[in-house]
Amino acid sequence: MVQFKILAGGYSAPGFVAFYLFDSIASTLNLVAAYFSERPSAVFGNAAYSLIFSAVNENERGALQSFTVSGQALSAPISTTASEGNGPPFTLGLSTGEVAVVNPLRQFGSGTGAFLPSDDGQNFGSAQAITFPVQPGTVDNVSHPHMVLENNGEVLIPDLGADMIWRLASNGSAGSWQIAGQLPQPQGSGPRHIAILDGYLYTVHETASTVTSQPLPDAINGTSNIITTIDIRPQDAPADAHFGAGELVLCPPNQLFPKPYLYASNRNVGPTQDPAGDTIAIIEIGANGTMTLVSQVKTGINQPRGVEKGGDDDEFLAVGGVVGTGGVAIFNRTEGGANLAEVARNTQVPTRTSFVWLEV
Repeated sequence: MVQFKILAGGYSAPGFVAFYLFDSIASTLNLVAAYFSERPSAVFGNAAYSLIFSAVNENERGALQSFTVSGQALSAPISTTASEGNGPPFTLGLSTGEVAVVNPLRQFGSGTGAFLPSDDGQNFGSAQAITFPVQPGTVDNVSHPHMVLENNGEVLIPDLGADMIWRLASNGSAGSWQIAGQLPQPQGSGPRHIAILDGYLYTVHETASTVTSQPLPDAINGTSNIITTIDIRPQDAPADAHFGAGELVLCPPNQLFPKPYLYASNRNVGPTQDPAGDTIAIIEIGANGTMTLVSQVKTGINQPRGVEKGGDDDEFLAVGGVVGTGGVAIFNRTEGGANLAEVARNTQVPTRTSFVWLEV
């Protein structure tokens, strides 16, 4: 495939979803249009409906919006539904047709989640909020769920405030889920995003700036030991740098890339920004869940919060940041996945935080 459409969410005010066209042969990234949406920090596709997409409104009211794509146009919001909490940073359309959304804080330090039922992927029914309990001894004494991952009929939610990965199971009816188990993480590590490959769980920890690997227990309330811990912070950062890890992207092996890799973004939230931007740490996955840090690539983007793979063989990464003027950059995976090379950039919109890739 030569051309790709890319939807990009972000925090800018007034808020909007940006629509880009990437040509991999010409190495161009053009901004086609922008569509109003209030603070749509996270934009995600729907596993059950290929041309329907959801965006969260990451504000105090908290909402979920649905859109459709036709040609090179994105519809106006079709529906807007309360997310059952405040400041939702993540949403995901599940294979069941439900759309899951998480909210860091609602009241008394407890985060929430909801599984909104839908018959068409565009309009959502109501769902009872799931409250994630605060864990004793955590640093900030809050729950902060930050992602949703569907895996073999269950849903896993990393909670960077509670140092926990919650395992949820359906109660058998649309919109009704419950916490069925939990997998504790290192105290103070702040598990933010996760990925699963061949029975192993990979977690990027925001507070600790690490990536860990461990077996995913078969029992929904089982435990397992961490196999490898990798510090992903770059060694040549500004002296006053303070890092909080951001995104984690898993690229399984395929014919073009025979080895599996993880790509973890570093976000320097300290007072001095590196003019070359923050890095993406590249991690090779070995046998039995082992990992090796193989490279750090400067992105020209500050605080990269959005990283998403695209292309027929996952050969590209789209990267965007929270601050600065780096815009959106497209990187080609090179050296079998062990390195990245920039192929296109567009700075018309200076910051973006999430991406969805579509074929033209």
